[in-house]
Amino acid sequence: MDQKQYLLGMTLTEITESVTELGLPKFTGKQIADWIYVKRVKRIDEMTNISLKNRQLLSEKFDIGRSEPLDIQTSVDGTRKMLFRTYSGKFIETVTIPEEDRLTICVSSQVGCRMNCDFCMTGKQGFHDNLTATEILNQVYSVPGSEEITNLVFMGMGEPLDNYKNVKKASELLQVEYGLGWSPRRITLSTIGLTSNLKRFLDESKCHLAVSLHNPIPEERLAIMPIEKSAPSASVIDMLREYDWSHQRRLSFEYIMFDGVNDSLLYARELVKLLAGLDCRINLIRFHVIPMSNLKPSTNENMVKFRDFLTAKGFICTIRASRGEDIFAACGMLSTAKLVK
Repeated sequence: MDQKQYLLGMTLTEITESVTELGLPKFTGKQIADWIYVKRVKRIDEMTNISLKNRQLLSEKFDIGRSEPLDIQTSVDGTRKMLFRTYSGKFIETVTIPEEDRLTICVSSQVGCRMNCDFCMTGKQGFHDNLTATEILNQVYSVPGSEEITNLVFMGMGEPLDNYKNVKKASELLQVEYGLGWSPRRITLSTIGLTSNLKRFLDESKCHLAVSLHNPIPEERLAIMPIEKSAPSASVIDMLREYDWSHQRRLSFEYIMFDGVNDSLLYARELVKLLAGLDCRINLIRFHVIPMSNLKPSTNENMVKFRDFLTAKGFICTIRASRGEDIFAACGMLSTAKLVK
């Protein structure tokens, strides 16, 4: 028996082509898309404006593609971390972060990661698989409180631009008029700077961009981020200068602060030189200690001095509040290494 196809993750065109091949009316495609993306049904038999006969026919070939989290952990600050099984039997983690007037979901794009950054547990796990558009969207649709999500960040497990095709498709399906109709301003993609796909993202998307920088000195960045060898931060920033950041799309730089490594004002000055003239903001992030890394978190005093220096130089600079550290849901702490075979 052929494996069923998943409807979640299909475009309206793909759904319509698939149902017409089964001999169903063309308008059934729009009905199905509405049930999946707007009404958020989990089973084909819930599509009550499609005849029972046609639902049975659809069920023989298709499945919605929804799967519930296997485990949910809740932090003292309300952050939740969910464990999902992929369709190939591997595992990923997804995080939701509540704030006063918003609920942000931090979505994974890969099982593990190829980038091997020294400060990241996902990178220490190694790379195991790319997620499909179905598996990316399932995180959005299947977390508790899904309907309340206001913003999405591709900052979970994996490097989004290393799985660009599926990340692009999933993010576009959140924006289409037959779906949730999100503005691209509700979505942020975080990358360490894969230049080939970064250019595609900049040309093809209006979503916000967050670049993981973490050190403005190339040799020192290379020591903690191997990507610096093949995609130097200077070349990434040169590319970013070619685009207009003064309107809808926002550019930010992520800067994790490590004690005695990148947290003195020497680095703040180099950062000012590197980013001079760019319309951007800088997010300073507390490092969360992880196994297999000798890095330590910067002191609060040094982080405040660093922020104040950058603010005085005209940058919008904030110290990002740490969320979910007690359940290993904070930045750089996601990992399913123990579960992935």
